[in-house]
Amino acid sequence: MNWLRPRILDLYITRKFLGTFFYAISLLILVVIIFDVSEKVDDFITRKAPLQAIVVDYYLNFIPFFINLFSSLFTFIAVIFFTSKLAARTEIVAILSSGISFRRLLVPYLVSASILAALSIVLSNYVIPITNRGLREFEKRYLHDPKRNINQNIHMQISPGVYVYVENFDAKTNSGKKATIETYRDNRLWSKLMADEMAWDSVKNVWTLKTYALRMLPSDTVQSLQTGASLDTAIQLLPADFLVSREDMKVMTAPQLSDFIAKEELKGSSNVSDFLIEKYGRTAFPLSAIVLTVIGVALSSRKVRGGTGMHLGLGIAITFSYILLMQVTSVFSRFGNLSPLIAVWIPNLLFGLLAIYLLAKAPK
Repeated sequence: MNWLRPRILDLYITRKFLGTFFYAISLLILVVIIFDVSEKVDDFITRKAPLQAIVVDYYLNFIPFFINLFSSLFTFIAVIFFTSKLAARTEIVAILSSGISFRRLLVPYLVSASILAALSIVLSNYVIPITNRGLREFEKRYLHDPKRNINQNIHMQISPGVYVYVENFDAKTNSGKKATIETYRDNRLWSKLMADEMAWDSVKNVWTLKTYALRMLPSDTVQSLQTGASLDTAIQLLPADFLVSREDMKVMTAPQLSDFIAKEELKGSSNVSDFLIEKYGRTAFPLSAIVLTVIGVALSSRKVRGGTGMHLGLGIAITFSYILLMQVTSVFSRFGNLSPLIAVWIPNLLFGLLAIYLLAKAPK
């Protein structure tokens, strides 16, 4: 296994790779922060946001998200940039001529890309959800309140055999109109509770139903009907359960997201595919850095007319093609029958095949 033993060349490539990546991503973050400050400075002044809150609660929480967002793109750009320079100075030719195979040359690239992919997975699943909570609190206080106001035509299963329908729910008053609660036992309707309005009582932690009608159907021959002006009912449902959106998954760590998906599947939520795409994408997207690294090395290791500029242009085009493909497959998953797991992995599989083809054509 001597071919796996680190050499001076491995350390040289790893240092160039990681150094170029962090230098480029740092410049990007600096530019993004400058533009973001210029855009939001009026809001900061109007809402009297303290400087410490702006720096610590907003921008320090803002940085990990953008590092992760552009990690795959800048991994690819870093590979293209310094590898094309090696090729332009005929260093790649010298390396291959010394007896080092192209596969062996790939080892430090793959190790570096794996480090960045692992960092991105940790950020996506455990760090960014926590920093996003700080961002959300800052935005509520000093920028805007992203809370949704009204959801309509809500259907959910809150526990096995118990289904709730609400025509519309107002988040400001924590109340809903035209509510129905159905309970099934042994695959048959056992009770049906209807109300013109349901409101959350935060003191008693119960839902108060107004102008209700309760129909009991314990058997096919026995039925009863009870009506009234008000009724308190303790069901496994909170106001927050009506306000689920795609934004909520951004503040959930991996274990929290898995637990939440299980609850949403029980409810029969229509947003489950969105959350599954987020869950699987937190692994698939970071691992794209490895695939794109192989493509980048295969493309930029050959000396061509146009040099680094040609390689960068082609590399950026391939990266945006990857991002576009991921968006297309995600749409097919959300609005079609494509499995979320397959949807997020299709880009990696297709570009993996492209990487294999380019490796076969790479200089030996």
